[in-house]
Amino acid sequence: MVVMAEGTLLIGTKRYSSWSLRGWLSVRLAGLTVNEEVVPLGQDETAGLIESFSPAARVPALRHQETLIWDSLAIAEYCAELSVDLWPEDRKARAVARSVCAEMHSGFQALRRDLPMNLGRIARPRATPPSEELLGDIARVEALWTQTRARFGSEGPFLFGAAFGNTDAFYAPVVSRFLSYGIETGPVARDYMQAVREHTLVEAWYEAAAAEPESWRLDRYESVD
Repeated sequence: MVVMAEGTLLIGTKRYSSWSLRGWLSVRLAGLTVNEEVVPLGQDETAGLIESFSPAARVPALRHQETLIWDSLAIAEYCAELSVDLWPEDRKARAVARSVCAEMHSGFQALRRDLPMNLGRIARPRATPPSEELLGDIARVEALWTQTRARFGSEGPFLFGAAFGNTDAFYAPVVSRFLSYGIETGPVARDYMQAVREHTLVEAWYEAAAAEPESWRLDRYESVD
């Protein structure tokens, strides 16, 4: 039986687009039936293609049942309205989960700048010594993972237990960065990263990224030492 799509999810190059990965994971976790369109980043036509879909001119953007939702956090909240298990059931845990996502959404600027996502990077540390700001971001991420797992994660491998939810979707790109740049962590964070990396949806994203045309690759990401 053919299932008709109820909309379209616009995303950027899977090799590089961390925000697209977050939105894509929430959409797939919610089981939305949408077409997927990938816009290669950094090309002459990129801006025009994105602007023709969403006036915010950013990816990801979701059109679902004639509603346009842009920004990965808004997409995550929209998906959770359709699939309530994307946030923890317990009210206190749910509040923490939203706080954890919001911190990722608005913070960790050094991590974004110094460890750009590149899923094709051979795992190795950068030659450039990490700045104090970057070290602070890394330490905060690990503390956040460790503390959240200790409070809420006893029933499974993810931040809030057995279910891979919006919070894990938001930190999946951070996991990829830590793996790509050989960031050393303690055992709790290391086990969490392994669980995220082995999730079937994350694996599917990696496989799709590896299949993208070489012409989509950008020197500014590939040349990071």
